[in-house]
Amino acid sequence: MENFKIDVDADGIALVTFDVPGRSMNTLTSSVMKEIPELVERIKTDDAIKGAVITSGKASGFCAGADLGDMAGGVLSGGGDLQKAFDAGWKLNGAFRALETCGKPIAAAINGLALGGGLEFTLAAHYRVVENDNKIQLGLPEIKVGLFPGGGGTQRLTRLVGVQNAMMAMSEGKSFRPNDAKGAGIVHEVVEKGQSVEAAKAWIKGKVESGGKAVQPWDEKSFKLPGGGPYHPAGIQNFMVGNAMLRKQSYGNYPAVVNLMKAVYEGTQVPMDAALRIETRYFIKTLMTPQAQAMIRSLFLSKQELDKGAVRPAGVPKSDPKKVTVIGAGMMGAGIAYVQALAGIETILIDQTQEAADKGKAHVEELLKKRLSRGQLTQEKYDALLGSVTATTDYDLIKGSDLVIEAVFENREIKADVTRRAEAQLAEGAVFGSNTSTLPITGLAEASVRPEDFIGIHFFSPVDKMMLVEIILGEKTGQAAIAKALDYVLKIKKTPIVVNDSRGFYTSRCFSTFLMEGMAMLEEGYGPALIDNVGRMTGMPRGPLEMHDDVALDLSYKIAKQTALDLGDKYVPSEGADIVAKMVEGGRFGRKNGKGFYDYDTKPKTIWKGLSELAPTTKGIDQPEEPTAFAQIDELKTRLLYRQAVEVARCWEEGVIDDPREADLGAILGWGFAPWTGGPISFIDGIGLAKFVETADRLAATYGDRFKVPQLLRDMAAKGETFYGKFSPQKAAA
Repeated sequence: MENFKIDVDADGIALVTFDVPGRSMNTLTSSVMKEIPELVERIKTDDAIKGAVITSGKASGFCAGADLGDMAGGVLSGGGDLQKAFDAGWKLNGAFRALETCGKPIAAAINGLALGGGLEFTLAAHYRVVENDNKIQLGLPEIKVGLFPGGGGTQRLTRLVGVQNAMMAMSEGKSFRPNDAKGAGIVHEVVEKGQSVEAAKAWIKGKVESGGKAVQPWDEKSFKLPGGGPYHPAGIQNFMVGNAMLRKQSYGNYPAVVNLMKAVYEGTQVPMDAALRIETRYFIKTLMTPQAQAMIRSLFLSKQELDKGAVRPAGVPKSDPKKVTVIGAGMMGAGIAYVQALAGIETILIDQTQEAADKGKAHVEELLKKRLSRGQLTQEKYDALLGSVTATTDYDLIKGSDLVIEAVFENREIKADVTRRAEAQLAEGAVFGSNTSTLPITGLAEASVRPEDFIGIHFFSPVDKMMLVEIILGEKTGQAAIAKALDYVLKIKKTPIVVNDSRGFYTSRCFSTFLMEGMAMLEEGYGPALIDNVGRMTGMPRGPLEMHDDVALDLSYKIAKQTALDLGDKYVPSEGADIVAKMVEGGRFGRKNGKGFYDYDTKPKTIWKGLSELAPTTKGIDQPEEPTAFAQIDELKTRLLYRQAVEVARCWEEGVIDDPREADLGAILGWGFAPWTGGPISFIDGIGLAKFVETADRLAATYGDRFKVPQLLRDMAAKGETFYGKFSPQKAAA
């Protein structure tokens, strides 16, 4: 076999080493799934084999799950034929079932992360041993790409840990560290690094309690579902409450969540063979939904491509930044310093005063201590990483830096001064990056004596958690600077998108429309609670007023003032600008000082009572029993989503962005655009250009020109085109 190596020892125990050639991480490729039945047949029929231990030959992990590109392609290749789709989906599930019923004891020696189908592989073993390494994660995260476990996970995990715990783990895509996995009942034993194979063999030899038993608990007549099933007095509560909780989490936007619950509900009432067939049917049904296909494309396939540097300029030698200076040691600058330190980059952290610089380094120290406390760093590694960050006021220490990132206030004069001072210390070919979120890069580059090496590198807050970095090109930015910026972003393990210059660029510009439409609704007389609840119902992570508080009202106020200065007579105030100005002038800056649209000195937060004076509530929604209530809510949801999508289309027509992968993934990772859509471009394509334009025209006629679509969309609609069909990278390359 190509992907599995089998060595049988003197005791008749087969060590099965899972090692996909040419890959740094094992995945369940089509080749692997083809070989698993062959592997099972060999174990089952070879009389020399008394039992088997399955482990990984990769240093990076056991198995990261299914190759979704392969899997989706195989299942969907039947052209809509449900029987063909089921047969394709059943291959893996059937193979795992054959493994656990082969009549010989199977143990999994988990020596690295096991996620999704990787964990499901181990769940089909009779015994699971994992090594005590906090870098190892065990979990079923399929829900994050619009799916749910389809390799037996919904049935085996539920029978191991009970309905409530399994549903919480699967619906949240939760990952467990080794000891937590043992505590939850997912694995049987945690051993020291390098000892998993020996411990697994010891179990097969009977040296561990119940050792060598080749029957799963759920295949024994005495088995009872932990916590009870749907008709158990306690178990029924899990489904009654679970329905409400899942609805609260998903707002009905994710078919995977509903189908997951159905698979568990129905599967727990029947024997395992029937349960697995039920799971496969619901899995196939989910995979065929537009939501799942859009999420797989954006959050898995596109992300993989961008994380590998798909948009990097060709022909530019690869660079490896060793020393990077960050100017501005606030929360943003300190966050950048932290991710650089983790990536092994020597970091100079500069601020105006030593006290401010030290405060920034203290934030780095705080984040590193969290990793130390979780066992993710040794004390030696912690000391080295913290020691790689130098807090200072001395610009002379910039010398030798491959890159400088300024993260100072959104003020053109301050940024210009920092640019001149930093560039005086930089060697030829070193890159200067501005972390501005709104100010055009071409304008900022006017302060540079080397505009070809000047670029925008826009991080998102909090830097340690947000995975996107937006790289912005000025008019004179050179190919070498683009390549070096991308090499840097990939080294710190972030996902890059590259966009052209514009006020607000791509992410800030489009995200602001979500906030502004919320402000428009507030001005129209809708209540703040209604606005934010509807915002969450669209699939956005928070409502527009909540998110406005999160990004800071005083930041919006400062950006508006700078924009007014830059544009002069052409400046048009955004919706709700007067309300925001009055709030900021009254000391309400948002969540950061506990006072914004909400008051944060209580838990839960409460709407600021003074808001009713600035924006009286005069409109509402009909009572739920009225048919018009649903239409009214749908209209508000449509406004919030279309407002953002129209702005994305305008960015496209203006040339700010030109790759559907970057547009979609940048929107989801950058400002939380409803993930169930696959991103704004997938949202437009999914609706269909003609229908999208028709609805946008109605919104424009009702609410104003902010919903007016660019001519590009009208032209595409007339020709029956889609963005992914017309502008896909593969099409462009051809």
